[in-house]
Amino acid sequence: MSWLRAIAVSVVLSLCIITSPASAAPSFRVIDITVRDGVTLKGNVFTPETPGKYPAIIFITSWALPTLEYYVQAQQFAAAGYVVVSYTPRGFYSSGGGIDTAGPKDIGDLTEVIDWTLANTPTDPAHIGAAGVSYGAGMALIGSAFDSRIRAVAAMSCWTDLTYSLFANQTRHLQSAGLLWLSAELTGQPSAELRQALSSFFANQDLDSVIAYAQVRSAATYLDRINANRPAILMGNAYGDSFFGPNQLTDFFTRLAGPKRLELRPGDHAIAELTGIFGIPNDAWTSTRRWFDHYLRGVDTGIASENPVQLQLRGQSTYESYPSWSAVSTSTARYNLSDVYWWSDEGDLLTGSQTGWSKTILAGDDTLANGGLVMLTNGVEAITGEPPTAWIPGVNRSKAAVWQSEWLTSPRRVRGAPHLSLTVTPGNSGQTTVIAYLYDTDWGGTGSLVTHVAVTLRDAVAGQPQAVDVDFPATAYDIPSGHRLSLVIDTVDALYADKAPDFSTVSFSSPGNNPSYVSLPLK
Repeated sequence: MSWLRAIAVSVVLSLCIITSPASAAPSFRVIDITVRDGVTLKGNVFTPETPGKYPAIIFITSWALPTLEYYVQAQQFAAAGYVVVSYTPRGFYSSGGGIDTAGPKDIGDLTEVIDWTLANTPTDPAHIGAAGVSYGAGMALIGSAFDSRIRAVAAMSCWTDLTYSLFANQTRHLQSAGLLWLSAELTGQPSAELRQALSSFFANQDLDSVIAYAQVRSAATYLDRINANRPAILMGNAYGDSFFGPNQLTDFFTRLAGPKRLELRPGDHAIAELTGIFGIPNDAWTSTRRWFDHYLRGVDTGIASENPVQLQLRGQSTYESYPSWSAVSTSTARYNLSDVYWWSDEGDLLTGSQTGWSKTILAGDDTLANGGLVMLTNGVEAITGEPPTAWIPGVNRSKAAVWQSEWLTSPRRVRGAPHLSLTVTPGNSGQTTVIAYLYDTDWGGTGSLVTHVAVTLRDAVAGQPQAVDVDFPATAYDIPSGHRLSLVIDTVDALYADKAPDFSTVSFSSPGNNPSYVSLPLK
């Protein structure tokens, strides 16, 4: 999360405090919680004034945001009958210690915050929840593996696999990791371990140690423990989340054993929850309230009887619901890649198989096809409903390979993660990167980005073909009748630290025993 967003949220929430009525029912106080190693965590607590025992929610703040982040939501939950404790994790702002990035120290802190809550507030020990956006969401999920007192979790814009988030398909996510590092330096005290991990990540060295650091900080690592504790888990994310891509959540969700719900929406990281931070009703926070009311207060909100998978269609306010992730798509449309024709410098996406061809491009330079800017590009889509676009005829065919389907005579309702199978051969280099983009292209040549994926071939050898089989990030997108599907593959995108070397070449091919294709999961 960027430091600019942190400042904006802090300013607005400060205004909320100034303008809040003095007669608000819940009592409020600022707290210090000193944990086992002497570190003091800064926080606050809202407590209902009527005597009695209450369910409790522990809010953990986002990366680089102060305790005030949840002030408005905490006040509203407390007014509805919850004890609400919010705290800033170690290393940020005036909380002591170094940033642990949801490591063992952070998870131990969450347990001690629960201890403090039980000792100092009228909390019912059988009804405790943990929640947060982004950093707080991941910590709440991991915490539910190590503290069985957490009976419900609301994890908004969360991650379950930090290795995938930083390093999906062997490709380092440059902009998102850079913003995390910058905001940590500006608002907190990064630990020596975090600085070493980030230094290695950006230097492209000792990546095994970075992966080990990330695995310890991933809820997926502790899935068996979470399933043993069986908390009720609500997870939400965005199709275009440039920090925590949605595919890690769909796999984790499928393997969860307890009560569960997965909500995916258009946009980017933490955008879907943003207006709710300011107390403006939105879908993410409405679901969070219904989830906690059901599993902590025992109120029948109806949420437990609904289908657990909820997908908001991109460009629409409409939701579709499904009983499982595997039920999201019911069929597959496969498009085989053809030879690239000399007269058009592009190929076809065909229903019939075509093999024995090869297309070579100049690598190391970007094209009009790109994923945009972290948080901003896909964040705009959440507000306007308009996806990122590129004018497909303007894509440089010497630096990218392009394939397009026939004009569609019926809509293609894409639900889930499209798949790419391709043979890649670095021409005069070893390690290389390819980025594949799927576009919904209209008659004027404007392509709306459906999804994209980057793959780095770290063990590639010059001149040696290598098979690539990769899933695109999941989405829910309707390609209209009269449009067509475009596949663009190039070798550079500013979102990623890895790219094909300058002055190199890359060839794409479809050997007879390994045809190249893209498949769409369809409703």
